[in-house]
Amino acid sequence: MRIDLMNMYDDASKITKEAMDNSMKSFAVMTKGMQQIAAETQDYTKRAYEHQASYFERLMQSKSFDKTLEVQTEFAKSAYQDWVAQATKIGEIYADTAKEAYRPLESNASMAVATGEATAEKTVRKAEAAADKATSAAKAN
Repeated sequence: MRIDLMNMYDDASKITKEAMDNSMKSFAVMTKGMQQIAAETQDYTKRAYEHQASYFERLMQSKSFDKTLEVQTEFAKSAYQDWVAQATKIGEIYADTAKEAYRPLESNASMAVATGEATAEKTVRKAEAAADKATSAAKAN
């Protein structure tokens, strides 16, 4: 019985260490993903500001209503396209980050299931052995 407890504590210690290591890997992936999103957002903001400044200059240079309308239409169209492209890019980064961050945690779940199954099997075998022993003792009396 004492050896079983020692093995159980060793197994628990090993599982806890692996779970912590996998959690740290997952956290590192999330951190890297958030940094990438922040960098992309910063770049997009800079590009959008430059695009707006260029638009404003072109707008101030337009001499007719038709030209002003043309500049505004071009700006609206390109700003929308840039925004959709950026949103798609950020969405892909989020999805990739989530997949990568989950991968180490998936290992934790698999390990927990395997450990639970092994523990359940050991418990069933011990219970069956105890039942057999009790049955044998009852028949002997």
